[in-house]
Amino acid sequence: MPDVRDDLTPVPRLAEAPVSTGIAGLDHILGAGLTPDRLYLVEGTPGTGKTTLSLQFLLAGVAAGESGLYITLSETAEELRAVAATHGWSLDALSIFELVGEDGLDPDSEQSILHPSEVELGETTKGVMRKVEEMRPRRVVFDSLSEMRLLAQNPLRYRRQILALKQFFSSRRCTVLMLDDRTSDGNDLQLHSIAHGVISLEQNAREFGPERRRLRVVKMRGIKFRGGYHDFNLDTGGLLVFPRLVAAEHHKAFDGAHASTGNEKLDALLGGGLAPGTNTLLSGPSGVGKTTTAVRCMLAALQRGEKATYYLFDEGLGTLMSRSAMLGMDIRPFLESGQLALHQIDPAELSPGEFTSRVRHAVEAGSRFLVVDSLNAYLHAMPGEQFLLLQMHEILTYLSQQGVTTLLILGQHGLVGDMRSDIDLSYLSDAILLFRFFEAQGKVRTAIAAVKSRTSAHERAIREFRLGPDGLTVGDSLNDFEGVLTGLPSYKGGMAMLNDDVLDGRPE
Repeated sequence: MPDVRDDLTPVPRLAEAPVSTGIAGLDHILGAGLTPDRLYLVEGTPGTGKTTLSLQFLLAGVAAGESGLYITLSETAEELRAVAATHGWSLDALSIFELVGEDGLDPDSEQSILHPSEVELGETTKGVMRKVEEMRPRRVVFDSLSEMRLLAQNPLRYRRQILALKQFFSSRRCTVLMLDDRTSDGNDLQLHSIAHGVISLEQNAREFGPERRRLRVVKMRGIKFRGGYHDFNLDTGGLLVFPRLVAAEHHKAFDGAHASTGNEKLDALLGGGLAPGTNTLLSGPSGVGKTTTAVRCMLAALQRGEKATYYLFDEGLGTLMSRSAMLGMDIRPFLESGQLALHQIDPAELSPGEFTSRVRHAVEAGSRFLVVDSLNAYLHAMPGEQFLLLQMHEILTYLSQQGVTTLLILGQHGLVGDMRSDIDLSYLSDAILLFRFFEAQGKVRTAIAAVKSRTSAHERAIREFRLGPDGLTVGDSLNDFEGVLTGLPSYKGGMAMLNDDVLDGRPE
């Protein structure tokens, strides 16, 4: 006789593929997408991008052959179509159901015998159910819960109605986004407990520049999602989400042999050149030659056939290219061939997450040499970013594990004497090149020294450094000077300096 328990064992439901949100960055944060046939809460104050996110979700369903229904209590169908048009979208393939039409706004249709929560809330819920039964959509957006909350006027009645809708949608195999504009006092933890997952959107105004937007997955049952805050932009075309970088997830084998900077004495100063998978900090006052040195090193990499990316924060593209050409380092052919990507960035418009995303895309596109010029503008554009150092640590670790040679330019305050930096990145740097002005023989001169290298036995010498029509020139060790790095050296011998007759009048 067969075991009765075999007949009573429930048939397990086959695991279904995740449902895409239509936003690549958000899908990445969620591990692939949303679990189908569940109810999710998307919360945020007005203007954070909830409507845009939900429209992207529905349109992604249309692209996958799934029907979509937008149920609105707060916006008209015409307003939704106008929003979509600004992004270049058409909502013709979607169904839009306005729960409160012109008839519902007619004063003559109101009643005063029963409390609104006893009639209007029930009618609203029934209207939603009728439309879903009629259409049988696979994806549903309910906008918004604030109206439901006002109609209920009672936390218990409100919770019961949401639970009833959740059960109804689940039985109809609908994946649902419920939008909430946080008009209730504090966080509505009742909604958090009911929803299968919660996505929170935020926008923060700054004293200068555009507002900063970010999102956080508060909870997501059954999914190993990426926690923490993730920056995103709301622009034409929808939400663009930049997942937080976790360097430990990215490893790649590469050849760690040192490569030349294009200058033999500079190679010797660094102990053999620049090693792939390391970052070098070029630190010194403004005008001392940090950018030119970075261009010289990058040009050597380009001439070896490597792809390079240059992020320019401080000066114009034209200035950089014309100055490089005057110094015998013309980078235009590499720009024209696509081997070099040169990006001029407005730091006031950039979020840390977007910059990290740009760096990652450049590396994935094949860049093996990367320059950030300079960190000062990048850091000044983000007051109050408490964890920017941690983010820079993640970026540099990622670049190291990808075998990318990185140059970071950091300007210091002052010209001679005591120098100060906006931030101390020395402990994150694998090598440090220090530049200093000093006075000798009635002229302002420049010294260069390698003060740190984790990958080689670098020189301890301080050498003279000049710029000329053939690029940069590194002189002999300044053995007859003491106190060069202070900017106020004393002369103890008779060594010859670099030939001034050739270099006078040339761009510094």
